[in-house]
Amino acid sequence: MAITRKEAARALNAEEHELVEKSRHPAVQELADAALSDLVKLVRQRRDKARTQAEQRRREMRGKGDARGAAPSKADEGSTLKLAVLAMAMRRLNNEVERRRRMSARVALVASATKALALKQAAADAAPGFNTRHAHQGMRRKENPRAKDLVRPMERGRLRKAAAVAQAKRDAR
Repeated sequence: MAITRKEAARALNAEEHELVEKSRHPAVQELADAALSDLVKLVRQRRDKARTQAEQRRREMRGKGDARGAAPSKADEGSTLKLAVLAMAMRRLNNEVERRRRMSARVALVASATKALALKQAAADAAPGFNTRHAHQGMRRKENPRAKDLVRPMERGRLRKAAAVAQAKRDAR
């Protein structure tokens, strides 16, 4: 079930509420990369702290751990809600980081493809043109126009011999 902003504000303190609001849509896209990485670190620290507190309260409720306060905790809805809100903020921030990483990778790919095309076109321009083989310049390799045969000659001979043996067996009947 979705957590409303009012419930989230009730579960968080003012500083945590400000961090979570920065992780929401319009604000997170306006952040610089350095500010985004700082925000990810802060929210991750707060989420880990909330997780530890929620685990401690659950242990107190079961009677497994010592009480942190004067009396053991009776409920942990608040700490669980706080953990859920911070986890959702962390998920949003991770999605934004991944979106930026994919976008920069796409830009880098386009740039390298453009550079490769320019290099290919420059190499095509520098290649010798038609009818450039002249006497007195030494021997140069001429490309073989036929496609290279991929079947090994030994294999071709083996198959030819097997076919001949099979035909001989049929003829002998």
